[in-house]
Amino acid sequence: MDWTAEPATVEIDSEDADSALGDELSTSSTSLSSSVLRYEWKHGRRYHSYNAGAYNFPNDEKEQDRLDMVHHVYYRCLHDRLFLAPIDPNAGLRILDIGTGTGMWPIELGDLYPGAGLILGNDLSPIQPHWVPANVRFMVDDVEQQWATSQPFDYIHCRYMAGSIKDWPRLIRQCYQNLAPGGWLELQESANTLYSEDGTLKPDNPMVQLMDGLMEACDRVGRTLDPAPSMKAWVKDAGFANVKQQRFKLPVGSWPKDPRMKEIGTFLALNFVEGVDAFTAVLFRDVLGWKQDEVEILNSSVRAAAQQKGIHPLFDFLVVTAQKPA
Repeated sequence: MDWTAEPATVEIDSEDADSALGDELSTSSTSLSSSVLRYEWKHGRRYHSYNAGAYNFPNDEKEQDRLDMVHHVYYRCLHDRLFLAPIDPNAGLRILDIGTGTGMWPIELGDLYPGAGLILGNDLSPIQPHWVPANVRFMVDDVEQQWATSQPFDYIHCRYMAGSIKDWPRLIRQCYQNLAPGGWLELQESANTLYSEDGTLKPDNPMVQLMDGLMEACDRVGRTLDPAPSMKAWVKDAGFANVKQQRFKLPVGSWPKDPRMKEIGTFLALNFVEGVDAFTAVLFRDVLGWKQDEVEILNSSVRAAAQQKGIHPLFDFLVVTAQKPA
């Protein structure tokens, strides 16, 4: 598919085409394919229908609210920055956001950098808003399929895709192939092993049990939940230069004294409380084979643990930036 000219897999309603995708991306059709909008329902939650099963987490409104909250967490984690790569989007850059979700990242980038040429958000679910900055476009497609771009991108951003990708090295090679010489790739993921620096987080903590179960389930379906520790090596193997990895701490809970870290921790505790149903619905029931009452007991224990005082859990958040040689 040509991601910069005409979308073959998604068809856009003619009333929305001017605001949602624009002429560049909506020349082939007039109505959104029913198969894309039909969605699937499992365990009381709504899931994408395009390439059904490729992404094992919901796309309903409750999940969209959670994704927007996680977007804010990462923004605050990076000291109120959307990216770390040494780029100037206002220099007419062509930008791709892989797995854009609700589209918050492209929308905020478009607002901040009206001089950017094109900011394209790609996702399996058409859940992005229609009214967006003039330089922002969205399309439905599977980033793991073969790319066919008529023009290369200057910057590719990929964040929070753990558990979603079968072949990370191939995806990174496709990013390399579809970047202009001198273009930048940025990968942002948490290393999904919880730990504490003071020994307060024990192996039998329900949050640890949740993460261990999610790791196992994602390994079974061939979509690792923990790509972060390997990202730097994959990027180097693909031929990128100027590879840099930066590490940040993500607390879970309101225990940090620093106001910014306390804000992050409070939201991440809420992420466990509000998001545990989405995490376990398919992966624990359908992949690990847990019974419904077993899942509900775990979910309840996770919610309680996330709000427990005296425990200081942390994730590491890794950001890898790399440049295609000029």
